[in-house]
Amino acid sequence: MGLRFEVHAATEGGGRRGTLHLPHGMVETPVFMPVGTAASVKAVPQGMLETLGADGRGAEIILANTYHLYLRPGHDLIARLGGVHKFMSWDRPMLTDSGGFQVFSLAALRKISPDGVEFRSHLDGSKHFFSPEHSMDVQIALGADIAMAFDECTEHPATHERTQSSMALTHAWAERSLRHFRENAHRVPWFAERGGQRQNLYGIVQGGMYKDLRTESTARLLEMRDAEGTGFDGYAIGGLAVGEPREVTREIIAHTLELLPKDKPRYVMGVGYPDEIVEYARMGVDQMDCVLPTRAARHALLFTSEGRLNIRGKKFAEDSGPVDPDCACSTCLRYSRAYLRHLFHTGEPLAATLASVHNLQFYLDAMRRVRAELHGQGD
Repeated sequence: MGLRFEVHAATEGGGRRGTLHLPHGMVETPVFMPVGTAASVKAVPQGMLETLGADGRGAEIILANTYHLYLRPGHDLIARLGGVHKFMSWDRPMLTDSGGFQVFSLAALRKISPDGVEFRSHLDGSKHFFSPEHSMDVQIALGADIAMAFDECTEHPATHERTQSSMALTHAWAERSLRHFRENAHRVPWFAERGGQRQNLYGIVQGGMYKDLRTESTARLLEMRDAEGTGFDGYAIGGLAVGEPREVTREIIAHTLELLPKDKPRYVMGVGYPDEIVEYARMGVDQMDCVLPTRAARHALLFTSEGRLNIRGKKFAEDSGPVDPDCACSTCLRYSRAYLRHLFHTGEPLAATLASVHNLQFYLDAMRRVRAELHGQGD
């Protein structure tokens, strides 16, 4: 049995409230998924992740990064230790990306062919090769609830011809990913103990900033089936937030959402600022992720109901108020702006933890409010 997705309410504008049923629990959607690149959401312990949010529900699903975990400590080691959930002591749902975006970012260190991508590690220069089948094997070994098909993310800007060629490669790799994943996913470490529930695989719509290519990509993915006649469990919209104007991002998301099935979860990868995730959730996006809340936090940038704050600013040196008077996170309830500024100026590691906790709660609360807006809406 794979995932089950229920849509409870929807608006005329496309926004919808639902529930994802996954092997490691339920996820209320629309949802923001914190990014745990190396099996760790930077600076935030798992116990704190589980209690974030004004409702205390915490992060219901997080991400881990296939490329980084493959390089260290290695997917085989993680599998021997029972999978990524046991490895990092996280018993809630998790998603792993395919490694495609990280390989894409190594433009000077990679060589693409129809078979896959040869690349050199950013850590030590060692040579590696990712095919769709290998990406699936790594993700099966990691054992997250949701895996992603191996794809090529097109650079921006790119011509229509270049984007179409890249998209064709993504489609060929998606077919291979789906076939190999379904044939081998029973090897996931927790398969038996979760009553035979299986991992799930999402396909990724590509096509750059061209609506005709996005239409073609969506159609091709919807046609794909495994040997049992089953398609992808959900669909992601990839290749966005790579430098294009925000209005273009919105247009591509809106266009693609109209084409995707309404009974499957829809995931926009790698977005964005708080106001962006709220906008996309109201449009009908079910899942989103971004490194921004923790990355910004480590650079002293805080998201608040009063706007963005650079807490290093001199004006906060004697400010005894909380980071955000409207926030109930543990940072805002206990610590002052002056203290947080002091931690950053003295280089205390605690600064990153307190700032990350606040930013993550701000993101999770934004999604909670959208879900509340959608509560009770008729279909």
